[in-house]
Amino acid sequence: MASSCSSACLLPPLRFVTDVHGYIKNSLLQSLQQSSSQEDGSSLFEKLLGQLGTPPLFTTLRTNPLAGKNQEELLGTVKSEILKNYKQKGWKEPCIYYHAVLKDLIIVEGRGPNLDLQKYNKQVVVDLACGMAVLRGADVFAQGIMGCSVGMREEDAVSVFCDVDSTCLKGATKLQEESMMFVGNGIACVSREKLFCSKEKVCGVGISMTQPLYEAPSLTDLCSDLVFPQNLPSVVASHALNPKQGETILDMCASPGGKTVHIATLMAGKGRLIALDKTPAKIDKIKKNAENWNINFIETYPCDARHACLDTADIAGGPPYPPDMFDRVLLDGPCSALGQRPSSKNNMSLKSLKSYPILQRQLFHQAVKLLRPGGTLVYSTCTITMEENEELVAWALQTFSCLSLSKMEPHLGSAGRVCAGLGAADRDKLQLFLPGCGDNTSPENDTIGFFIAKFLKLPS
Repeated sequence: MASSCSSACLLPPLRFVTDVHGYIKNSLLQSLQQSSSQEDGSSLFEKLLGQLGTPPLFTTLRTNPLAGKNQEELLGTVKSEILKNYKQKGWKEPCIYYHAVLKDLIIVEGRGPNLDLQKYNKQVVVDLACGMAVLRGADVFAQGIMGCSVGMREEDAVSVFCDVDSTCLKGATKLQEESMMFVGNGIACVSREKLFCSKEKVCGVGISMTQPLYEAPSLTDLCSDLVFPQNLPSVVASHALNPKQGETILDMCASPGGKTVHIATLMAGKGRLIALDKTPAKIDKIKKNAENWNINFIETYPCDARHACLDTADIAGGPPYPPDMFDRVLLDGPCSALGQRPSSKNNMSLKSLKSYPILQRQLFHQAVKLLRPGGTLVYSTCTITMEENEELVAWALQTFSCLSLSKMEPHLGSAGRVCAGLGAADRDKLQLFLPGCGDNTSPENDTIGFFIAKFLKLPS
């Protein structure tokens, strides 16, 4: 038996469960209002929250130029793998092509939301992280299943719900559908008995998502030596840094290493590239991504980048390093990550939110010291707050007389928002990706929330 799925399947907007909502809204309201003569700031803010609650309809894959294949061969291989997956699920062939400006980025157009889905009697509940991954194209892995209907067997058609509020107990049988978010239908690859009644550890795909609310390619086994799934603005950030062969470059907060590896490919393996992050576990992620692409010249060190510079340090080996050592520095530091999509719920406290600009300024001090005169510093975040983006840029320009904003190539985002200390000319040099505040029919507009600023260090 199945019941009709109505427009109620549309995903709800991002929901803050603390007073962060009002704080962010007030900080953005004035600039958002001034960005449009057609709508007031409140309306634009609600659109932003709505977009953050949904996945982008474009999957972006950065290609590996060191893989021994030309661009057309790379595209052909990726197409073949994606079409094989789509055929298995009975989906129509998607549009797959290179981005018009970012020549190392493959675009896969998605579809959705599918409002004609039927909901089945047998149901599965997955945790929040798993539900968000499903909305971006993933199948349900067994580890993400919290509960399911009694008697669920392999090959059963099931409806999948996301436990947004984390109310479902492991192994539950009676599911409170009204408190869950529907993310689509699939075919069970494991039985309930195997999931919850067996001593055997169950791994791998638990539900193959044949009818997701949003269609997107599964990236689990997709040619990891040829492509790297990466959001478009992150790819723009590495290109904006414009690394050159033979230079000495620092990625200050590098894990998991997507931008680090991208920088390495743009350097063609010639020069010195150093990647730092706080823990050995984070360094291991960088190493793994580099190994997947057979890149072996990146120097990786566990280090809190707030202590990466020391006047008496040596240029050889690990940190700390002396001032003026690096030709280019990427500071993609810790941030509140409020631009990530899809995101249905955010538990961040206001105290935690306000801690990020403090940390970012500490890291910025080190970045400026480590950068040589004439060098380039790129600062980026995956968040939407003014304090971590435009206001931090204004602070940097006021604090460091040696810094000036530089134009970026490529420039695919919008200009920065109205902010005290930033004139129109400076705002035009920034790149802001703000979902819901523009035409969302292109991959550069329908993406995560992101911010990029590029600085040039002048002689002191």
